[in-house]
Amino acid sequence: MKLTFLGHAAFLVEGSISIVIDPFLTGNPVAKVKAEEIKADLVLVSHGHGDHLGDSVEIAKQSGGTLVSVHELAVYAGRQGAQTHALHIGGSNTFGGVKIKLTPAWHGSGFGDGPMEYMGTPCGFLIWLDGKIIYHSGDTGLFGDMELIGSSQPIDLALLPIGDNYTMGPEDALKAVQMLKPKLVVPMHYNTWPLIEQNPEQFKKNVEAATDSKVSVLAPGESLEF
Repeated sequence: MKLTFLGHAAFLVEGSISIVIDPFLTGNPVAKVKAEEIKADLVLVSHGHGDHLGDSVEIAKQSGGTLVSVHELAVYAGRQGAQTHALHIGGSNTFGGVKIKLTPAWHGSGFGDGPMEYMGTPCGFLIWLDGKIIYHSGDTGLFGDMELIGSSQPIDLALLPIGDNYTMGPEDALKAVQMLKPKLVVPMHYNTWPLIEQNPEQFKKNVEAATDSKVSVLAPGESLEF
């Protein structure tokens, strides 16, 4: 299975199907690919902020894929012409043998520069794909139920924010790793703008010194096989 970091909190997962998560590419200062280059069977959107909703509707439409998110965001995307499937926190569904389950995330969700349109509750994702379990936390602060998420299923790969200010910083992300106990961690949501600058290599050292988890730091456009 192949994971490509698209920048910020966006990832492309390629296995028996292709899944893109939070594809903010247009206007992303660190993105190396364009939205029209992405084809995906599933488009997962964690919440309605522009740096996560991003190009999701356009990618779903050009791919003929299904956009999966919480109900309110799915309704919005459907009005824009995307094929959608609505879930909510704790709910799951299987798409062509791939199970997607929504997890809590402590954040906000609204879209628009003026009066914001309510986009429902932010979420994270658990993804069962080709015998692996991936956890994308979405934008979130640290919360105790991460221990429940980690103890309920063995997590092969955790995608966690470290940027601070809007999400967990490196110290809280380390605590998240200790609760989740994933085999591999890829940090996200950092160094897109000066406000969320962090040192991912120091995060890697700290996690690998304190836990049994490994950390892979990816530059935008880089991939790994797992």
